[in-house]
Amino acid sequence: MARTDFRTPRLYVEAPLAEGAEVKLDPQQTNYLLNVLRLGADASVLLFNGRDGEFTSALAATSRKGASLIVGRRTRPQEAPPDVDYLFAPLKHARLDYMAQKAVEMGARRLRPLITRRTQIARVNLERLRANAIEACEQCGVIWAPEVAAPETLEKTLARWPPERLIVFCDEEAPQASPLDALGEVSAEHGVGLLVGPEGGFDDDERAAILAGPRVLRLSLGPRILRADTAAVAALALIQATLGDWPKGRRGRGP
Repeated sequence: MARTDFRTPRLYVEAPLAEGAEVKLDPQQTNYLLNVLRLGADASVLLFNGRDGEFTSALAATSRKGASLIVGRRTRPQEAPPDVDYLFAPLKHARLDYMAQKAVEMGARRLRPLITRRTQIARVNLERLRANAIEACEQCGVIWAPEVAAPETLEKTLARWPPERLIVFCDEEAPQASPLDALGEVSAEHGVGLLVGPEGGFDDDERAAILAGPRVLRLSLGPRILRADTAAVAALALIQATLGDWPKGRRGRGP
């Protein structure tokens, strides 16, 4: 039997989930189920809230003003997300939407926008960023809820970063070497943060401040310069294969 049911619609809700409970949907969710998917009474919908696991539910009362779901049995216990932060300079809307979705699909638990000296976008629509992250969870079977932090400066983030927590710094000026070998030489038992800079990269002072941290791994992603959203997917794949929750082979130690 497949671990995840992708045939049944899946929704994230804020409400507590327990068998027999009634969950009232917001107008956007109601429109999605009734008008987009055209579901009728008693249709099955999977629910998760990031705390209680995944549950079946059945579409109950419906009207123009709203709809509700009656919670059934629990289908999956709550899963702990990978302890991975993704730290990034904000991008323009379409690319930021893509980046948020792909980062969550690749196991980023926290999305943390950073303001750097070369950041081109200073304001971030956090509601939109979170909506894209939640949509990725709904579509990909993820049942934990990603955290979305308010933007802060690189300097403030570095000052508050726990000294035992690893930072994987994707640096286009790093000497080219095997990223798998580099990641295989470190551990992430206290979690890991992936740091990707803005278009144009970090300036010399920022690079020096990052490298002065107690646990920083400077990583090259190869001979080609990648766009920031592409770098996120590539680097997160490398991290999950060596330090994260992917099955381990010969390389990597894991947490």
